[in-house]
Amino acid sequence: MDHTVLGKDFFNRPVQRVARELLGNDLCVIQENGRIIKMTVNETEAYDGEKDLACHASMGKTPRNEVMYGEAGVIYLYLCYGMHWLLNIVCGDNGYPASVLLRGTHEVKGPGRLTKRLGIDGRLNRKTAIRSNGLWFEQKKTACFDIKTGPRVGVAYAGKYWAQKPYRFWFSKPESSA
Repeated sequence: MDHTVLGKDFFNRPVQRVARELLGNDLCVIQENGRIIKMTVNETEAYDGEKDLACHASMGKTPRNEVMYGEAGVIYLYLCYGMHWLLNIVCGDNGYPASVLLRGTHEVKGPGRLTKRLGIDGRLNRKTAIRSNGLWFEQKKTACFDIKTGPRVGVAYAGKYWAQKPYRFWFSKPESSA
C-alpha cells in the first residue's frame, strides 16, 4: 500500500490550519529494533509566533527555540519539567516561529506520555520529519467528523487573551458499528 508522506509543503502553511489538518493522519516512528509504529493523531495545539504569549518564541529567538524560526517540517523537541520530551513540528514560513504540538493519538493521551511510549527524545530535535530520520507523518484516510476546538492546556501564564485562544484541536475515535 502506498502511503503519502506529509512533507514540507503540508507544513509550510498557517499553523492553525496545519494543526487542524494533521488530525487523522499517522505519526510514524521507527523503533530501535527496526519496528515501525504508526499512531493516528487526534489532538494538537498551535503556537503562532512572537505575539502569541503562550509560544516559546514570545520573548524572541533563543538557543532553545531557534529551530521554530527555521524550515517547515522540522522537528522541535523540548524537555518539559526536566523529564518529559514534547514533540512539535515547525510550520509556516522560514523566519516565522510557529509549531504544532502533538498532544495525543487514539492510543496515547498526553504529549509526555506520547513521546515516552514512542521512545522519542532530544536526539530528533532539529531533524526534518522524514522516514530516513526515523519520524514522519503519513496521510491517512481517517474521517474527522467532529473536530472540536478549545483553549490550549497549561498556558494560563500567557494571560487570559492568549490562554483562551481556541488553538487546541481534537476529535474522538469514531465508534465502531460492530
